[in-house]
Amino acid sequence: MGVPDGTGRPATSSATSPGGARPPGTLTGRRLAYARWTVRARWWIVASWALLLGVLSLVAPRLEPGGDDLSRLIPQDLPAIQAELRSVELFGFPLSSRTVVVQRDPEGMSVFAQAESVLDAIAVNQTTPTPPLLGALPVTNALPLAGAAERDTTVLTYLFMDPGAETFAGQLRSARAYIAENLDRPEDAVVGVAGSVPARAEQARIAGDALPRLELLTVLAIVVLVSLNFRAVLVPALALGASAVAFGLTVHLSHVLSTIVGIGAPAELEPLMVALLLGVVTDYTVFYVSSLRSSLERGTPWGDAVVDSVARYTPIIVAAGVTVAAGTAALLAAQSTFYRAFGPAMALAVLVGLVVSVTLLPALVACIGPRLLWPYRPAVRSGTAPTRRRRRLAIPRPDVVAHLTRRPVAAAVLAGCVAVLGLASVPLTNIALGLGFTSSLPADNPVSRASQAGAAAFAPGITAPTTLLLEADDVTADRDALARLQAMVERQPGVAGVVGPAQRPGLTDAELGVVLARGGDAARMLVVLENEPLDAAAIRDLAALTERLPELAADSGLGEDVRISVAGDTALAQGVIGSTGHDLLRIGVVAVVVNLLVLVVFLRALVAPLYLLASSVLALTASLGVTVWVFMGVLGRESLTFYVPFAAAVLLVALGSDYNIFGVGHVWDEARRRPLRDAIRTAMPESTRAITTAGVVLAVSFGMLGTIPLGPFQELAFAMFVGILIDVLVVRSLLVPCLLTLVGPASAWPSHRLHRSDAGVPPGTA
Repeated sequence: MGVPDGTGRPATSSATSPGGARPPGTLTGRRLAYARWTVRARWWIVASWALLLGVLSLVAPRLEPGGDDLSRLIPQDLPAIQAELRSVELFGFPLSSRTVVVQRDPEGMSVFAQAESVLDAIAVNQTTPTPPLLGALPVTNALPLAGAAERDTTVLTYLFMDPGAETFAGQLRSARAYIAENLDRPEDAVVGVAGSVPARAEQARIAGDALPRLELLTVLAIVVLVSLNFRAVLVPALALGASAVAFGLTVHLSHVLSTIVGIGAPAELEPLMVALLLGVVTDYTVFYVSSLRSSLERGTPWGDAVVDSVARYTPIIVAAGVTVAAGTAALLAAQSTFYRAFGPAMALAVLVGLVVSVTLLPALVACIGPRLLWPYRPAVRSGTAPTRRRRRLAIPRPDVVAHLTRRPVAAAVLAGCVAVLGLASVPLTNIALGLGFTSSLPADNPVSRASQAGAAAFAPGITAPTTLLLEADDVTADRDALARLQAMVERQPGVAGVVGPAQRPGLTDAELGVVLARGGDAARMLVVLENEPLDAAAIRDLAALTERLPELAADSGLGEDVRISVAGDTALAQGVIGSTGHDLLRIGVVAVVVNLLVLVVFLRALVAPLYLLASSVLALTASLGVTVWVFMGVLGRESLTFYVPFAAAVLLVALGSDYNIFGVGHVWDEARRRPLRDAIRTAMPESTRAITTAGVVLAVSFGMLGTIPLGPFQELAFAMFVGILIDVLVVRSLLVPCLLTLVGPASAWPSHRLHRSDAGVPPGTA
């Protein structure tokens, strides 16, 4: 007895479908049983998903971005963090502030305006400030401190906040409240608030504000691309409906997951989840509907075509989805809490999308019936072959695939592809990484304007100076040696100026207490760097300075026993990027092993998974190389955001394995009944057509991240867009068919399934 065909009529078994349906024995009983169940229980499945989404909406709150607060996402054992804590322990208060109020009048600020601003800050310290504000430290360029580029134009007020009391957004609000209460006079010339905390808070706000636009543009892109490919108006609605259910479930479950794991959600997470879920669920929709349409064009009745498509491609989609989920979960191998915050949420998103795709999608297809492909209708009648097949774009075309199965042609194309991708990978050797919270903001952002004003008056590093902490018995007694060290540090490359004991004539006793510990065993210096504190140039300069500090201390006369540690945002960025480099090996090994294992299990082979994974890695290095060339070469940025290459690497390798499973899995299926060369010629045009459509949709979905006006999103959007297109247009369409042709039946080693197939084993016995 067949399943309903969507019109109420029973359908015949797919195993006996006439008109070119696939021969019997090619689908296992479990596959067919599952496919028939999803069709029969279609209304129950749809109702169950709707009920589950409604319940979660009531009991589980929506995921709230917590990415403006990096305190939970930065390893607390970094040397910079420990140095900062030690500084507070010795002096009673920090010297590193991450929030600074900038006042500047390029025409000059009066002495009275500067004095008023300084007194306002002192008044805060003499009273009990409103939390989370703990205190304030005013600095003017009335004196040539820290390499000031101007005189009498600027007042900077460093605000010290309680990091545990508020999020970064809350600290920014506190800074603005300080301005409203103390600096409301026209002569105060307030430009705004600068620093890493306000910059990160602005990043989170901009990402949140841009999210509705991102969702709208991504939906419109999916509607246009899928409609044009299938020439049917309901197919994109099917993909978007399933994506909406998956996204709704994910954002609620992510809150529960973040609570269990104890890690906040970075600001980058929700836009990335939007792109990932819309792209992945649309991919699986394209795979199902492409198979369904191909079955209809072979003359299979609707009901049998639905069952055949679900039975044939559900195992492939499951394996592909598990690969992507396992690949993204590889981020859990990192020691950095920042990466560990991404891994579980992205893996959860893919798994939810997978479960929705293999249950809700087939059920909705069965509910909608043949109207799904309206207005396109294959010209078929029950029991007859189609009278006319609509020509569709295939990349590569079937005749091209036929040429690729000829070994001399395959060898030449393989060499050309490897050469091009290798050349594109070369710029990757010049990659530089930074945090770039401020530099990634739009130029007209208030935090950017305040940072630029501070840089014009002093130097770019003034908004986040670096603290040098020196510890030794009675170190403050030798002020001449401290002054010599300060002068030596000031002459180092990348250093704009230093505030410390050498400013004795310009510092009051109270201000000297800021740099000299009352106990006599510690001293501090405030180093202002010439470059943006969180970008690659400043990080390199500080690394060089840190390496030379012991030698400089010895030459200054302080001796070799003085202990020097470095605190501040630049030191923190150096530690984060250093830990990122260490995490690369862990993440890379786990991601490669996980993807390789899934390919080995799915294909039941060892050779093919090795060269398939190698092709994905080559596509990855090429895409990152092009990204480095565009952003650092053409656009002149000095670095990429530290997490972009690693997030792109994990996603691209996982998605490449996803397409490997779909494309090569189809060839493996055909090779059960025919020689490998014929299987490639038969399966590749159909599978690459679906992969190309799915890949373009996924590339555009990730590319829409570039509409968020922040540097990291633009970099990640470009890397993913280029990487996915390279994967589907070069690797899957050209490189993989050539590799299959050249390696031949040995691809299945240690299995002999392809050998037996080439020897003419009857269908269904391989």
